[in-house]
Amino acid sequence: MSKEEQSDKSAFADMFSGVIGQEYEMLKLICPLATEMSRLVGIAVNKYAGLNPEPLNIVELGGGTGITTLAILLANKNLSVLSVDNEPAMQSQAQASLDQWVKQERLKFSADDALTALKAIKSKSVDMLASAYTLHNFQQDYRQQVHQQIYRVLKPGGQFVNGDRYGLDDISKHTQTVQHEIAAYFKVLSQLKKLDVLEHWIIHLFNDESENHIMRESVALQQLKAAGFTNITLTNRLEVNALVTATK
Repeated sequence: MSKEEQSDKSAFADMFSGVIGQEYEMLKLICPLATEMSRLVGIAVNKYAGLNPEPLNIVELGGGTGITTLAILLANKNLSVLSVDNEPAMQSQAQASLDQWVKQERLKFSADDALTALKAIKSKSVDMLASAYTLHNFQQDYRQQVHQQIYRVLKPGGQFVNGDRYGLDDISKHTQTVQHEIAAYFKVLSQLKKLDVLEHWIIHLFNDESENHIMRESVALQQLKAAGFTNITLTNRLEVNALVTATK
């Protein structure tokens, strides 16, 4: 890693510790690659914003406690975000932490599920659809419908960016990588004596890895292609995590 990249990551962590301190620090400890994906989504948003001088209208799927939402908001001042999440407890945390951006009228929230929220949005009205660690939670058929709706709501030239769990096509290698991931959860959370959190993460991981949920790389990219997207790229592969971008 270059000194510049290390500096960027340090600055990112400093900004987040001041706004979403406890949630960010815990996630960074348990699953550092998740926070890295949020950072990369922010970088992708900034890159796209740099090519588009007009204010951007961005929809975020799965805002959670606001970690990726904040990465998007800090990426560029010339954008507004609709953050979608149907988990009330997490969205309440995000609303409290990100209140200053709500007051600036740069951030709004939707409590609908992803598909319902997308269906309520006009066709060709969104500049960018951004997400991190949300789509992998969906069942296969629901995810396919979400991809189709994302394509519908994006303006021509609009971009989809997602930092998420994209399962390796090599199943043996994927299994070994997940085993390594689980070992890290046990090591960190056992030391912290947070067995309740460990239980939650392991149960959730079983759901992620189930056949009707797992977002295998080749299948996911094919779904995007079938929905009509072009310039589909998968970059920044970090174990089972990767950044995917696609253009309408």
